[in-house]
Order: sequence, then C-alpha cells, then structure tokens
Amino acid sequence: MFKTVLFPIDRSRESQQAAETVAGVVKIHNSRLILLSVVEPPAEDGTTDAMSSPEAIAELLTTAKNLFAQQGIEADAIEREGKPAFTICDVADEVSADLIVMGCRGLGLTDEGVSDSVTNRVINLSPCPVLIVP
Repeated sequence: MFKTVLFPIDRSRESQQAAETVAGVVKIHNSRLILLSVVEPPAEDGTTDAMSSPEAIAELLTTAKNLFAQQGIEADAIEREGKPAFTICDVADEVSADLIVMGCRGLGLTDEGVSDSVTNRVINLSPCPVLIVP
C-alpha cells in the first residue's frame, strides 16, 4: 500500500518520537524509506540557526540512517534547501511518495499557530496522505 514513505526530520523531540511509527509502517508495508532534511535559507537579517550548516544536516541524516539500519531498514537520505513545507511536498512529488510521516509540535493547534505550522501547510499542500504523529 505504501511503497515509498517520506520522513522529514529535524532535531526536534517530535521528529525523534515519530521515528518509531515510521519504522513500524515501513516494516509492515515493506516500504522504501526516504529521509529528508530541509535547510532553511538564512533570514533576511543574515541570522542562521544550528540546522543551517551542512555538517549538522549531514550528521543528522547519518544518525537517522544508522538508527533505522539497526532495525534492518535501509533508508535513502535527501538534503534540500528551502521553505520546509513547500520543500517537503515538492520532494514527496519528486520521489512519488505514497505517505509522508511527520512529528507535530502542536503549534498549529491554536489560531495563532495555524498559519505558521509546517505540519498544517504540508497537510494542505501534500500530493499524498500525511500521517501526523503527536
């Protein structure tokens, strides 16, 4: 049913918690797993965060690949630069993902956070079903 599963990751606790769900889905459906990390371009004022360095992203993806490898799951890794929600949906389309699995920080559960929520934007723009792990 889910031949290709896309798992966007970052260093958040929610992303780490979603990894268990991803492993279960991939094992049950014998899916191809694609890990995605999105680097946001520097802000207009030139500031960057820790996840903007190529080294930090490479380390994150390697750690995630090793975590899944320990469970007998081979994963491909993709690193992209851009706005997270749009990039996630673009990559899902490019790899013909059948499912996107993401953690949720809960920021989109309030009126103030709904417009800024990456999760909400992915749900609305995705070319495939999205599984949100709370």
